[in-house]
Amino acid sequence: MSTGEFDLIARYFTRPVKRSPLGVGDDCALLAPAAGMQLAVSSDMLVEGRHFLSTVDAERLGHKSLAVNLSDLAACGAKPLAFTLALALPSVDEDWLSGFSRGLFALAHLHGCELVGGDTTRGPLNICITVFGEVPAGNALLRSGAKVGDDVWVSGTLGDARLALEVFRGTLSLPGELFERARARMELPTPRVALGQALRGIASAAVDVSDGLVGDLGHILDASGVGATLDADAAAGLVGIDESTHDLGIETLRACALAGGDDYELAFTAPPSAREAVAQSGRAASVHVTRIGRIEAEAGLRLVDGLGQPIARQYASFDHFK
Repeated sequence: MSTGEFDLIARYFTRPVKRSPLGVGDDCALLAPAAGMQLAVSSDMLVEGRHFLSTVDAERLGHKSLAVNLSDLAACGAKPLAFTLALALPSVDEDWLSGFSRGLFALAHLHGCELVGGDTTRGPLNICITVFGEVPAGNALLRSGAKVGDDVWVSGTLGDARLALEVFRGTLSLPGELFERARARMELPTPRVALGQALRGIASAAVDVSDGLVGDLGHILDASGVGATLDADAAAGLVGIDESTHDLGIETLRACALAGGDDYELAFTAPPSAREAVAQSGRAASVHVTRIGRIEAEAGLRLVDGLGQPIARQYASFDHFK
């Protein structure tokens, strides 16, 4: 017997829900933030062939589909609450759905984030998630708060996902174990939810690094009306799957770190007086944080090498329409 739309929803995507009295079986979910809290809401769409390869493991895709949304909540310092899922499928593949839902709900459970509704339809594989979080009123991290003199920081490692992508493209090669580690960073990103919450009241601005550090940091600069100087070699040193990747050459490492995309780390700014507090936030969230630049009054982003010398090469982040 073929599986219909509502059978599909019931079998793979219905779970007990606490935060909405309606859950996934009604036309709307009902959510209310706790007293003194604001809702933080973000949507992301993942399209096969554009955001992920057709060969990606379904369980990993389920994880990443939610992770990219949780990363947006992290950049605002928000605590995850719930999400909706809109899913277009070319056909009903029971094995694929089982793996996808398993990866999706494993990450959702880890962050206490409940599926409260959505939609399914037939069509090219397309995944759209809207996530809801809460943050104390007036305490959300925004892109618009960077001040002249602030440090520029980044969490975790950069560029590993881009290395994996270039292996898939055939432009470079990595030993098998290193490739699998880079591929895991590409397909199983870790949203820095705990770090975002720890940085509330410490960071002056924040953004998640999804399209590449240069472009995403540029959003902070534009929103804050400031510029910055960035140590490109400090960023390149964060290509972190293994020290042997440094044999790839500084230009490759710079390109991966500055314009790679799919890192889902946090780039943020904070005053120099908060350096110890930033370091403590990283320790509390079990993630390394690295200072890689400074905010300046002059508009634009300037890149320098490890000796402080200007770098002429331009790096462009991912743009869906370019």
